[in-house]
Amino acid sequence: MTTQKTRIQTYDTTLRDGTQTQGVSLSLKDKLEVAEALDALGVDYIEGGYPLSNPKDEQFFAEIRKMTFRNAKIAAFGMTRRKEIKAADDVGMQALLNSEAPAVTIVGKSWNLHVTDVLRVSEDENLRMIFDSVEIMAKAGREAIYDAEHFFDGYRANPDFAMKTLQAAHDAGAQALVLCDTNGGSLPEQITQILQEIRKVLPDAVLGIHCHNDSDLAVANTLAAVRAGVTQVQGTINGIGERCGNADLVSVLANLGIKMGYDVLKDGSMENLTSTSRFVYEIANLNFREGQPFVGSNAFAHKGGMHVHAVQRNVDTYEHISPDAIGNKRRILVSELSGISNIAATVPAKFNIAEDKTAQRHILKTIMDLENEGYEFDAAEASFEMIVRKTLGGKWYRKLWDLDHYRCVILRRHNEEALTEVTTKLTMDGESLHTVAEGDGPVDSLMNSLKLALRKKYPSVDDLHLVDYRVRVINTSAETAASVRVVIDWRDASNDTYFGSVGVDENIIDASWLAIVDAIEFKLLTVEELRTQA
Repeated sequence: MTTQKTRIQTYDTTLRDGTQTQGVSLSLKDKLEVAEALDALGVDYIEGGYPLSNPKDEQFFAEIRKMTFRNAKIAAFGMTRRKEIKAADDVGMQALLNSEAPAVTIVGKSWNLHVTDVLRVSEDENLRMIFDSVEIMAKAGREAIYDAEHFFDGYRANPDFAMKTLQAAHDAGAQALVLCDTNGGSLPEQITQILQEIRKVLPDAVLGIHCHNDSDLAVANTLAAVRAGVTQVQGTINGIGERCGNADLVSVLANLGIKMGYDVLKDGSMENLTSTSRFVYEIANLNFREGQPFVGSNAFAHKGGMHVHAVQRNVDTYEHISPDAIGNKRRILVSELSGISNIAATVPAKFNIAEDKTAQRHILKTIMDLENEGYEFDAAEASFEMIVRKTLGGKWYRKLWDLDHYRCVILRRHNEEALTEVTTKLTMDGESLHTVAEGDGPVDSLMNSLKLALRKKYPSVDDLHLVDYRVRVINTSAETAASVRVVIDWRDASNDTYFGSVGVDENIIDASWLAIVDAIEFKLLTVEELRTQA
């Protein structure tokens, strides 16, 4: 007999709480695209924003009504009615109703400190504000969700009043009561204890949890709440949000679905967690967190020789789950700490050097020599493969061009923006190519000039797009004459894959050039191989 799994509802607030992240501003198009991605993942609720706060959120609800969602319900978010105003006359209530969102989340004050010091109303008026605001939504046929702001702080300060706020929302018709650790300061055992007390008073209420990450415990607190009987989890993709962020739904869902045996999302969508995480990073213009649990590029990366040797024998020795379960992949890194087992495991099978110890040692020596100069290959797959190709030689590597020179000129006039121009002269197939290109800075100009020279013979060069660019000073004691390491992350649009390249030099422009060349050679030689195999 199969035991039915407990269903845990997923409520995503990336489009509201997530946009409170410093530096994040989503356009209307961005928000609609993220909503589609969340629906495809199988999220139950997508909170679109506060329709009264700005025209963009108001327009979002107008546009979202034209779209069809298979899994998710759209939720509008708003505060309780203003003090001493009827709910029907409150502009905030009217905006929520006019949004036509099938679900409406009302946030109210559960901590008497906020009632007296922020709202400056009586406790009784606050309870009426909660009741009236939830009731008008419920009577209008909307699914009313009540977010009890600062609930855990409020409960610790005045448990009787905090419980009265929940009771008011429940009596008014709230279909879920969501307990918020708004300041992010609670501990898992406190979450569990308070939930046990709530269950004694409201045994049949549907409870949710909304945790912030100020103590780095948002995910742990959310999981503890589910163990204590909560059936709705709120958070954001990648944990983005104000201050230290929100509970990371990626980690919450992976733990709930894979490790704890709960029913989350939709069948088969857990494998899309990694791609959804990276899509949101791109839309939000945020850098990937390489060490992010489950979905980070380093989440299943192995570097130490002993670790690599063990993983080759049995992956369970150093992996808590299979990376395939959440759409990630295993990576074997190479460095000066590596043994030849790392090389054997890292070099793609197409090079066929698994039994060639001599080639492995030559590659390892090259890696160690370059790392002594300041190179790192953890995030530079393209540069590593180019080392392999050049070391093996023969059919694996040929020079695609010979550089004569490049020249980078930056013109900066007083009170004007700097202009950058790069001239590149190279020889390809006996033909001299001389190109000039401008761009948004020297790196963009270098790339544009090189693409211009290569495009006619190698049109696939246009598939390469820079995703991230990082610079690190290696020998700081040399001050402004120090060598720098440039790491560039790339996206190959032809197959939606990502890889990195690295360059090191005392000249930051030349270090960038070296990284660009590795990426382009890696791309073009791979395309040639695939064409030959076809």
